[in-house]
Amino acid sequence: MMRVLAISGSLRAASTNSALLRAAAAAAPDGVTVTVFTGLDGRGVGSLPLFNPDEDGDPPPPAVKDLRDSLVAADAVVIACPEYAHGVPGALKNALDWVVASSEMVDKPVALMHASPRSTYAREALTEILTVISARLIDDASITIPLMGKTPEDAAATLARAESVAALRNALTAIETAVTASAAR
Repeated sequence: MMRVLAISGSLRAASTNSALLRAAAAAAPDGVTVTVFTGLDGRGVGSLPLFNPDEDGDPPPPAVKDLRDSLVAADAVVIACPEYAHGVPGALKNALDWVVASSEMVDKPVALMHASPRSTYAREALTEILTVISARLIDDASITIPLMGKTPEDAAATLARAESVAALRNALTAIETAVTASAAR
């Protein structure tokens, strides 16, 4: 069983990127499980605090430990994120900052998924961040499925289309292939 941790960079309740990850979980091929991480918003129990290197001790804050443990348990990671001000949303950047100095992302296969074709700056910024933390970007699994509506119903309708489901399955299969190839080394 391959385990994929899915992280949405959007905190919006009606996020199309979060809808994309939920659809990926539902469309996952046999032998692949996709779990969506929900602790980015910085509010409430289990949410990541703002990154502060002074607080990154042993042990780290509980929510940071949860993120790191989730990354360790995952065979691969999928990140779906919108673009804000030509960059990565702050909550996602905060989560990635918590793993810069640790080893959970080193050589971890990562795919980027976007719900908007206009996320080019965010994709470039994420690629740079992932390079710095030594993650392994899987280009064949990095896709954009345009969910241009502003409501969950719009996203659900788009994701119900056979070509969208096929694209998600193909991306997850590409991740699985990369994980398998990496394990064979």
